[in-house]
Amino acid sequence: MHNHSQFNIDRTHPGRWTITFSNPPINVFVPTTILELGALMTDLTADPSVKVVVFESANPDFYIAHLDVAKAAERPETLGLWRDFVLRLSSSPVVSIAKIRGRTRGIGNEFVLACDMRFASRQNALFGNPEIGVGLVPGGGALEWLPRMVGRSRALEIVLSGDDFDADTADHYGWVNRTLDDASLDSFVEALVRRLASFDRETLVAAKAQINRYGTPTGTELQSSSDMFFPSLARPSAQARRAKIRGLGYGVRSDFELNFGRYLPAFGQADEAEMV
Repeated sequence: MHNHSQFNIDRTHPGRWTITFSNPPINVFVPTTILELGALMTDLTADPSVKVVVFESANPDFYIAHLDVAKAAERPETLGLWRDFVLRLSSSPVVSIAKIRGRTRGIGNEFVLACDMRFASRQNALFGNPEIGVGLVPGGGALEWLPRMVGRSRALEIVLSGDDFDADTADHYGWVNRTLDDASLDSFVEALVRRLASFDRETLVAAKAQINRYGTPTGTELQSSSDMFFPSLARPSAQARRAKIRGLGYGVRSDFELNFGRYLPAFGQADEAEMV
């Protein structure tokens, strides 16, 4: 087994693992997170007793905030490793469940989309892909997963607005399996996990593989979006927009990170004024 610093692993229950993201202050994904997730997949697939894995957060306000773009840019192989992880997770013989409380944006949203099932707190979950607002194109799978799950028009609304969407809207759109009252979320997921763990692993694996024929993107599709990410980061307009988030509390608990979507329209106002 590998050692992990970005999340904790609970293996105490037969047939199931619980992975808890814990990268204070707001569970930002960094290259190390992606490396550790790759190692996690190696450990999961090497253990034939595991049937179900649940991903949750130690921070009730942030499930996964987003990618640390600056650190990722220092290691351009990061998105390739992310693509490999996503493909391994979605095709894994283990059933993956995201139990979501808190903000789930950017690569965080792309992570939960790659999980087999998603259950969210009605009172305390927000979703979004804000990349457009800072001059970027989502490069971690949102452009591939969202149209399959919510349809073309709603995928366009989500990606092009860059806004935050509450849990009930995500439920209505088909973005998550369902939302539950926060007080009921843990017990619901626990009951589902126990039920899945009671079934034969071989049967679960076979059924998941058959369903995957109709709902998962290919490596080539994921790569096509990844290839757009760093070139878009280099554009002057993107650099100008990203400069505006400095000093707003990026990467730490702040009003900006709590309400990312609300801030994004202001990043283009100066540019529009210059055009008048």
